[in-house]
Amino acid sequence: MFTGIINGIATVSSIEGNSVFFTYGIKFNIFLLKKLKTGDSVANNGCCLTVKYIKNNIVFFDVIKETIDCTNFSLLKLGDNINIERSAKFGDEIGGHIISGHVITTAIITDIFLSKKNRVICFYINKKYIMKYILHKGFISVDGVSLTIGKVVNNTFYVHLIPETILLTTLGNKKIGDTVNIEVDYYTKLLIDNSEKILNK
Repeated sequence: MFTGIINGIATVSSIEGNSVFFTYGIKFNIFLLKKLKTGDSVANNGCCLTVKYIKNNIVFFDVIKETIDCTNFSLLKLGDNINIERSAKFGDEIGGHIISGHVITTAIITDIFLSKKNRVICFYINKKYIMKYILHKGFISVDGVSLTIGKVVNNTFYVHLIPETILLTTLGNKKIGDTVNIEVDYYTKLLIDNSEKILNK
């Protein structure tokens, strides 16, 4: 389980494999490495991956086809930055919202609006059915960052970034055309899916 509060940013240092399976390494700082071990779960851009092994300060993860198909990992390049969140522990403060790390789709940035200390980003999702889970003032995870939805129009939604989010996550460096990972709020999805089942009986 994760909370969408990013612990740090790590940089891709190696990628080995192909379009259906690859292993990649990312450089962690000392804080992110603390007590990390093989088998632990770590959210990489919001996607829960298992630590394969650790060599010095490089942490390696396997990425299978199912994950490649649902995320932006097929676009990874050496030197790219990744939002990292270590898994939540019992007693941790839930500063964002509960995130499973199960990315369901990606979105493309179509607009970025800048003003003093403020940034609004517009995202487009090409899977119309997912939009029923994206509600005004609801929760969403974008590349692992817990955000509140500011506006929804057709297949697009907007989020407002505070200076802290811009500074401490990769969202501050995103550009129009970039692809991000999306996880909708689990409880919203559960409520809508169960309501549809009852209504369709």
